[in-house]
Order: sequence, then C-alpha cells, then structure tokens
Amino acid sequence: MKKVVGFIKKELMLVVSLAAAVISLFITPPSAELLRGIDWRTLGILLMMLLVLEGFKKESVLSPVVVLGSRLSRMRTLTFFLVFGVFFTSMFVTNDVSLIIFVPITIMIFRRAGKEKYILPTLTLQNIAAIRGSLLTPFGSPQNLFLYGRANVSAGHFMLHMLPLCAMSAVLLSVFILFMFRKDPGERIECAETQRPSRENLPRRIAYIIAFCAVVFTVVSRTPYWYVILISVIVAAALTDVTLFKRVDYVLLATFLCFFIFSQSITGNERIASFLSRVVAGHEYWWSLGLSQIISNVPSTIVLYPFTTNFSALIYGADTAGLCSIIGSLASVINYRIYVREYPGSGRKFLLVFTLISWAFFLIVVIPGLLLSRWPFF
Repeated sequence: MKKVVGFIKKELMLVVSLAAAVISLFITPPSAELLRGIDWRTLGILLMMLLVLEGFKKESVLSPVVVLGSRLSRMRTLTFFLVFGVFFTSMFVTNDVSLIIFVPITIMIFRRAGKEKYILPTLTLQNIAAIRGSLLTPFGSPQNLFLYGRANVSAGHFMLHMLPLCAMSAVLLSVFILFMFRKDPGERIECAETQRPSRENLPRRIAYIIAFCAVVFTVVSRTPYWYVILISVIVAAALTDVTLFKRVDYVLLATFLCFFIFSQSITGNERIASFLSRVVAGHEYWWSLGLSQIISNVPSTIVLYPFTTNFSALIYGADTAGLCSIIGSLASVINYRIYVREYPGSGRKFLLVFTLISWAFFLIVVIPGLLLSRWPFF
C-alpha cells in the first residue's frame, strides 16, 4: 500500500491522465477512428528528443558551458550566466532538460562558495527562464511541439509570434537579477573551476549532436517520413549506448498518450464537445491558464486544442501557466524535486520563494500576453 501511495505522489500527472483516459473510454467507446486520431507523430518526435537528450546528459555535451560559468568571479555576472544559460538552452533542449543541467550546477557552485542564501531566488529565476525561454521555438517545450505540429505554419512564422513574449521576458529577468544584487552589485564569488570532460567519448557526443539535428529537421520540415527518422534514431541509440532506453522518461510519453486518448474521446462525444466549444472558444487564454493549474500546461493544451478558435491565446496561455504555481508546468516540478533532494525538509521554503517571485513576474506579463493573444497566428 505504501508503494502504491508513493507511486501516486511521485507520478501524480500520469495517474490523473490514466484515470481521465479510462473514464473517457466509457463516454466514447474505443474504436479504430480513436486510434487514428492520436498524434503518433508528436509521440514519435518526443521519444526521439528524450533519447537524444539523455545522451546529451550522460556524455556531458554541454559541459563547456559549465566550465565557462565556473570562471566567473562576480555574483551578479555568474547569476546572469546561470539564469540566461537556462533561458537560451531551453530553446533547443526543452525547458525541463535545461533545468536538469543547470540547477544541480547552481546548487553546487553556490554551496561550495558559501553563497547558499542566493540558491532559492536563483533557482526560481532559472525556472522562469526555462518557461519563458522555451516558448520561442517549436521544440522548446512539449506543448509547443504539439501545437506547432497542428499549426501548419513555418518555424520562422511560429518564432516571430513568440518573439515579443520571449524578448519581454529576457528584459524582465535582467531587471529581477539587478534588483536581487542592488545592495552589492560587485559582490564577489570564488568558484572551483570545473574540469573539462575527457575526449574519450567524443564519437558518441558527435553522434548525439547529429541525431539532435535530425530531430530538429523532423520538427521544422514536417516531413511525412518522420517514422523513418524515428527508426534511424532508435537504431543509432541502440548501437551507441543501449542503456539510454532505460533512462528515457516513459512516464511523460505515457501521460501524453493518455491525454491524447482523453481528448479524442471527449471530442467524439457530441454533447461534451458542443459544451466545451461554447465555453472555451473566445476564452482560450484564461482556460489554458486555469486548467493548467489542475493538470499542468502540457495535458491542458492537448485537451483544449480541439475546441480552440484563437490559437494565439491557447499557446500564450500555456506558456504563461507555469508562472502561476508549481503544478502549472512539469519543469517546475522537476526544479522542486532537484532542490528537495539536496535540501530535505525545505519544500515549504522552496514553494514560498517560488510563489513570491513567480507571481511578481506573472502579474507583469499576464496582461501583455492577453493583449498579444489578439494578434492572429494564421
């Protein structure tokens, strides 16, 4: 019983999505049409991304960035580097992976230098950076990946529409960092320089970078032969390092699949679909923000998409929802997990700092996001 309760607490999102999928199948019985309606392409691309990014982490592909950070001697400069390191890498390796890379490094550097009082504010700013940096690109977050696959626009067009929110967020993050060090802008820090990784596994790193480029090509080009690239990446991963398959976040894949089933089943019921069409259409921004606080922004995007008439409002809301609460984005949950693993019993302290800083940021960007949602995406 304890194991069951522990699993539910750890993988609450999967449990919720599975329950939703099972209940929905009683509303609309399973059929061949339901299976065809599942976005297998998005699931395939997500699997490729997860495989490649596990390779990135295992082989420390981004370690040169870490080495550079360890050479900085001023707190303000180092914090800019750590926060905007997350901001820019999240555009390419997804928001959760950028946090997995930078958050442990941040804790390690600040702890060794005796600057632990800055850890929580910096982690919160990194969380914001991950959420707001990743919104720029089609593959920066799972919800962007899903929506871009449905949008039928070019990658350049997509990024143009996301650029104002991204740029505004970068400016705001800079203001928040400057405010944090307003009392002592020149405060210094002594960091132990991180060693460079050996060149022993260089061929693997090159293979993972090539595979990553193939995934980006699949997303941007919308090639109908995505399944060929998927098979190629799977075979390449198996030949390069078969242990990568053990490290993949299959819970995220299963959660996506369950919510695809839920969405298709709900859409297939005329009464429910009609109701949701009436209440969601024209209010996508607020529905996306609100529903994300219950089931997170990725599944809420999948559920709301079929009833959306304003694409801009849906995607802007989904990419802002993570600022409201820790539930709003899976990336925030990952950030929380990493911190409490290092500082057991400090969960409340994390939530307090996270909520205060994130809400301050949210209150500034929520109205501009609403106004921008009137800018037609198509």
